[in-house]
Amino acid sequence: MDKPDKPDQPDKLTFTMENYLEAVYELSQEQETKARGARLTDVAVRLSVNKSTASAAMTTLAEKDLIEAGRYRRIVLTEAGHDMASAVAEKHKTIGRFFTEILDLDDETADTDACAIEHVISDRAIHAMRNFLNGRVPGGNANCG
Repeated sequence: MDKPDKPDQPDKLTFTMENYLEAVYELSQEQETKARGARLTDVAVRLSVNKSTASAAMTTLAEKDLIEAGRYRRIVLTEAGHDMASAVAEKHKTIGRFFTEILDLDDETADTDACAIEHVISDRAIHAMRNFLNGRVPGGNANCG
């Protein structure tokens, strides 16, 4: 039996699969690999897993039409994969920035915690963090103390 179509909400990924997707995205954004996509080996190294584990994750992402395996084992994001990965990466960046700029956490702690939180935080909370970081606080002024 086929799954019902959900055009407005793609299948939700597990935290682990979001991490793999984000790793492909980040590796694809790096200058030396930008035009060619990410290599499986680099994804495995980035996430501290073996290549067979990374390969299984890439199969799952490919089945969800979020990546395509290119020539020479290069992995490229589909449009849907790019959209989803960039949203996760943006959440990570916003949370990390909030933690370092507002809560004065060190970069390593901020990055580790942002990685854990990015998967469960609501879009509403991210929006509020962005507004706060940009000086727009509901019901007041961010500079009032």
